[in-house]
Amino acid sequence: MKIFISADIEGVAGVVHREHTARDGKEHDRARMLMTQEVNACIEGAFACGAAEIAVNDSHGTMRNLIPELIHPKAEYITGSPKMLAMMEGIHSEFDAAIFLGYHSRMGNEGVLNHTFHGGVIQNIRINQRDMGEFALNAGISGYFGVPVVLVTGCQHTANEAHEFLPGIETAIVKRTINRQSARHLSPQSAQTLIKEKTITALSNLSNFQPLLMKGPFLVEVTYLHSGLADAAAILPIAEKVNPITHRFQTDDFITAFRYIRSLIAIAGSLS
Repeated sequence: MKIFISADIEGVAGVVHREHTARDGKEHDRARMLMTQEVNACIEGAFACGAAEIAVNDSHGTMRNLIPELIHPKAEYITGSPKMLAMMEGIHSEFDAAIFLGYHSRMGNEGVLNHTFHGGVIQNIRINQRDMGEFALNAGISGYFGVPVVLVTGCQHTANEAHEFLPGIETAIVKRTINRQSARHLSPQSAQTLIKEKTITALSNLSNFQPLLMKGPFLVEVTYLHSGLADAAAILPIAEKVNPITHRFQTDDFITAFRYIRSLIAIAGSLS
């Protein structure tokens, strides 16, 4: 059994503020430690279920957050950016399951540190009239390769968002949102125990899960926080202006759609 893990940081127990998530944040090293420990708990659960190969993709910010010396010695990990598939770099059809750790809800939803890829750029992303955050978009990539997402960890709003797209997915709620920058957390030890247990539950029932299959053609709308960001991204020829802050494009391929979304964000982000 081969397992792919995409690891973000905002949904990790104990993380609530930019001081945890930003590279120059005073609490960033503590958050990195907590993130790495939650990843290791998931890895231990996967190996307990007989996993033969585990790949972990560091999926937050610079994508250089996991502490190499502390990563489980039997797992491999992917770090650095840019990466063509960003949070899903390394996914392929040979994996039996994907797990999303430390995830957060989309911009505009409730949830600790909610945003969609770039909190300084994106207001919303819609595909075929459906709002999508990082969970849905990344699950769509996993589904493109035929790999089911079996577990997501984070706050209760992340879990609810995941259930909108994959009703049967396992969830590990390691904290409960109070507002965007405060939450009631499990202790790190309890969060890690829960993640390990939920990993074992999910992988022990692998036949119950199906990949999220996004059916094209895909009509994509990207809405920015302000018109200046849209103006910058308009240089990408595929972008059709819908209103001062929204671009629209259409494609038949989900990976192509994702790459265009990431390209628009990267161009707009050069101004933020």
